[in-house]
Amino acid sequence: MAYWTQLRLLLWKNLTFRRRQTCQLLLEVAWPLFIFLILISVRLSYPPYEQHECHFPNKAMPSAGTLPWVQGIICNANNPCFRYPTPGEAPGVVGNFNKSIVSRLFSDARRLLLYSQRDTSMKDIHKVLRTLYQMERSRSGLKLRDFLADNETFSEFLHHNLSLPRPTVDKMLGADVRLHKVNC
Repeated sequence: MAYWTQLRLLLWKNLTFRRRQTCQLLLEVAWPLFIFLILISVRLSYPPYEQHECHFPNKAMPSAGTLPWVQGIICNANNPCFRYPTPGEAPGVVGNFNKSIVSRLFSDARRLLLYSQRDTSMKDIHKVLRTLYQMERSRSGLKLRDFLADNETFSEFLHHNLSLPRPTVDKMLGADVRLHKVNC
C-alpha cells in the first residue's frame, strides 16, 4: 500500500472511533483544559514578585586545602544571600582567609616542619612562637582586626554592601575575641 492510502485509512479509523465514543472524546479534550485552568488560577492568585539576584560568599573546595575549605564552611555556615557581588567573587580567588592569623600560623608551622636542609635560619620558629604567644595572650585582648589581612575587604563589605555606618564597623573590628570561649 502507498503511504497516503495508509494515512487516509488510519485517519478515517480514528475519526470513526471518536464519533462512536463521544464521552471519551469530551474527557480527552476537557481534562487538559481543566488542568490548564487550574494553572491559570494559581498564577492569578499568587502573582510573581521581583527577587534580586543572589551573590553568595565564596567557599573553597577541598582541593584548595583543608584549612581554606574548613574556614569557608564555618564562616559561611548560614549561606547568606547578598544583593551585590561579594569580595573574592572574581574567578581564581580561593578565599579571603589567606592572611588570617590562623592561616599564617599553619603556613608558618608547615614551613617550619617541612624546611629544607639548606634553610637553617630560626626566623620561622620565631614567627610561630610569636603567633602562638599572641593567641595565648588572646584571653586579654586579641581584636577581630588581628584575624584579618592588612588590606582586608571585610570592613568595606560591611560598610558598602550591608550599609553599616563607619563607627559601627570600627567597633565591630575592635571587638575582643576570646578563643577559649569559641565553640564549634
